[in-house]
Amino acid sequence: MSYTINRKLDGATMDAAEERVRAALTEAGFGVLTEIDVKATMKKKLDEDMAGYKILGACNPKMAHQALGIEPRVGAMLPCNVILREIDGGVEVSAIDPVASMQAIENPQLTRVAGQVRDMLAGVVKDA
Repeated sequence: MSYTINRKLDGATMDAAEERVRAALTEAGFGVLTEIDVKATMKKKLDEDMAGYKILGACNPKMAHQALGIEPRVGAMLPCNVILREIDGGVEVSAIDPVASMQAIENPQLTRVAGQVRDMLAGVVKDA
């Protein structure tokens, strides 16, 4: 089972891809709680150069509230990360598959919620 939902945005720049992803997240009811510019962090901390790489920590409050009500410790697995990664010819967008990431929690109710979130994130990746 793949642990991410992926799509290549041919010819896109990081800035354009991020704009598209943020718009698709908003449309699906997600907000971005955290943002990590991995490229800048690696340069600053290790003086290493790398291709553009950004992590957006996305959260849909309604779905997060529902999941936390079912399994209070699931917060250790939140938010849902979406990455933007510069690759040859464009940018790859990858979102975590919540069903795959929550396999360690044996709770059918949570699995159903994770499936709904997976479908929502798949739509975000498709629409970006």
